[in-house]
Amino acid sequence: MGLILYRILLFLYASGVEIASVFNKKARLWYQGRKSIFKRLSKAFKGNTAPVIWFHCASLGEFEQGRPLLEALRDRHPDHKILLSFFSPSGYEIHKNYTGADWIFYLPLDSHYHAKRWLSITKPKLVVFVKYEFWYFYLKAVHDRKIPLILVSALFRKDQPFFKWYGSLLHIKMLRFYRHIFVQDDNSVRLLESIHIQAVTRTGDTRVDRVLAVRNNWTPIEKIDQFCQSSPVIVAGSTWPEDDNEIRHYAASHPEIRFIIAPHEIHPNRLEDCLELYPGSILYSQYLLQPEAFADRHILIIDNIGKLKRLYHYARICFVGGGFGKDGIHNTLEAAVYEKPVVFGPVYEHFKETVEMEKAGAAFPVDNVLELEQTFNDLLSDQPLYQSASRAAADFIRQSAGATNKILTFIDQNLIP
Repeated sequence: MGLILYRILLFLYASGVEIASVFNKKARLWYQGRKSIFKRLSKAFKGNTAPVIWFHCASLGEFEQGRPLLEALRDRHPDHKILLSFFSPSGYEIHKNYTGADWIFYLPLDSHYHAKRWLSITKPKLVVFVKYEFWYFYLKAVHDRKIPLILVSALFRKDQPFFKWYGSLLHIKMLRFYRHIFVQDDNSVRLLESIHIQAVTRTGDTRVDRVLAVRNNWTPIEKIDQFCQSSPVIVAGSTWPEDDNEIRHYAASHPEIRFIIAPHEIHPNRLEDCLELYPGSILYSQYLLQPEAFADRHILIIDNIGKLKRLYHYARICFVGGGFGKDGIHNTLEAAVYEKPVVFGPVYEHFKETVEMEKAGAAFPVDNVLELEQTFNDLLSDQPLYQSASRAAADFIRQSAGATNKILTFIDQNLIP
């Protein structure tokens, strides 16, 4: 019964994406990116004799999570080649030219036929899925071929289907296909043990190793020092309109503070909205052309992708967006790694690392604009509070590092001859 419903859902999903591709850019990329996929895959793998490690990530966030392990395996086993696959365009389109993998493809939608053909062409010797990827036919096909299959940086909650009365119909079966599951916390271990999944190790979150690598290889961003001058700086990263509506009044009423706003999306309409929400702001691309002409502007709107991880370095306070929307906050680790206090909206309870950072005193959730302004003022004026929060962020990152090496050691000892 569970498999029948699963097939129906896959059919409805594929049909919905095909229809949406007519008017939705993301759906169009998803649909077109899978056209002639096996023809292109066969051509790419023709003549390959090297052993293959297949990494699969749902999207951009999962790639950043799995990247430290991917690169560590590439360095440790240079005789192996890396196949990287994505499910979502937001991962594939940004990293389709990533040089750390030998091949990068969209993963065809799950089916018995697709899984069989994918594996027949690529012939992986090790398969690594990252965090939240559960595709029944792919997992079963890998398992049936006795190819080592692991899940890394996984995080489980009691409200997930695995732990419901209907979990045994399909979801628990998928968990059993994994040779080993590496989870972020002890609660995930306990939950998996409650459904008799024993091949589990708590290693922590590989994203911590990733943000540390970014920080350790930090390079300046052109003209940002010039914009910041000697003023206190608030960097607001991955913001949505709901976040900007909470920040805008504080930004407008504090010209002595420099604000760097990095919207989560940078399509023209969104950038126009930002310029309206923040009167007197300037786009980064315009500022680059004539920084002296815009020296009086104290709000900078970042209108390109890829700089946020380095932008947090310039902040006195980091605001991470998403918490005033329904889906929750973005990556707070990217900010905390620079030993800065992190502020965000009220929707964060499903983000384990952020909950722990709040308990440690490094992070500050706010429910509304008044709380946001009070928190900003406290962190700017109360030096002991600020120093305590910064130390807490540094301690949290230091204590959370090392997941990549733990997984790599297991792979070397158990999975790769």
